[in-house]
Amino acid sequence: MNLKTLSIPQCAKIQLLALCLLASNQVMALENSIQLSEANFTNLGIKLGKLEPVKQIPVLYAPAKVVAPPSQEYTIAASQAGLITKLNAAIGDNIKKGDVLAQLDSPELLSMQRLYLKAVSDLQLSALTYQRDKKLLADGAIAERRWQETASQHNAFASEADEHRQLLTIAGMSAGEIDRLTKTHKLSGQLNIHAPINGVIIDRMAEAGSRIDILSPIYRLANLDELWLELNIPQERIDSVKLGDKVLIENTSDAVTAEIRLLGQSVNPKNQTVHARAVIKGPQSAVRVGQQVNIQIIQNTDKAAYKVANVAIAQNDGGSFVFVRTANGFQVLPVKVLGKQGDESIISGNFTGSEQLAIQGAVALKANWLGLGSGE
Repeated sequence: MNLKTLSIPQCAKIQLLALCLLASNQVMALENSIQLSEANFTNLGIKLGKLEPVKQIPVLYAPAKVVAPPSQEYTIAASQAGLITKLNAAIGDNIKKGDVLAQLDSPELLSMQRLYLKAVSDLQLSALTYQRDKKLLADGAIAERRWQETASQHNAFASEADEHRQLLTIAGMSAGEIDRLTKTHKLSGQLNIHAPINGVIIDRMAEAGSRIDILSPIYRLANLDELWLELNIPQERIDSVKLGDKVLIENTSDAVTAEIRLLGQSVNPKNQTVHARAVIKGPQSAVRVGQQVNIQIIQNTDKAAYKVANVAIAQNDGGSFVFVRTANGFQVLPVKVLGKQGDESIISGNFTGSEQLAIQGAVALKANWLGLGSGE
């Protein structure tokens, strides 16, 4: 039928009919209850579930990187140039403070030891002169000026010996090794590289048999008793994150949690994110330094909130709704979705907490509610 051939009264009737149908659908969509018989309840495969109260709300998801605190990560470098003769540790080894990680032969170390022993010898001779002149001064056999010259020279020798001892310490010799050198006067070009802390070897940058320069890196060592998560949070979401918020690491064998301890004060101009840091609680083995992980930030709440399955929530016209069981069917209640965790959502609404919701069959109930199906 061509609308152009219709008379004016006929067009008016069609428009009136269309308006009536539209009004009817709107009335059905605005109804907040669904009448449903027991038979249709069973036929639609509807299952009920209870609201589960929660005290924590998921805020957002973000990527993160696992790192060791800078104060607990060390680069073990050669304190002298030389030839690496032995490496005693491999990546992943647990190390105790003071363990010998590597050995190298260093000609420069021999020269430093020789100069130290000469300084010690000069100090010992000076000490004899010092003690002699001190006694002569007490007996009045020498002038005060001579005693002052002797004491000044003795102090200079003592300073020189201390300087060379400190140079050996900087070169990597331990106090025990220096004392042994002082006692035996036996020079050795072998330099032991010691671990400065308890930790784990996380990288090796040298090989046995290779020549290295002074300060060339050999190992990276880290104490993993505490780990950090470095996060990049979109700048438009940073106001929703607070210090002390809980951080949950996803897809780990154990439940690994952390706590937000730092929120950056600047925005990265490249990706418009804000740097944040979370500290993992307690030592654990579910994550590793350098690992990229996905995390979820969770906040505590004092407001009433409940966990329900995602399938229990119906969407309509930008709003979220659930179906609450009543004596004659279901009541449609609007809810606010506060966050999602996998197959579940955290919601709030006008609940007492004892309601039963449709957790299966919500699609059929939505169709009935919007007038797309029948409850009978």
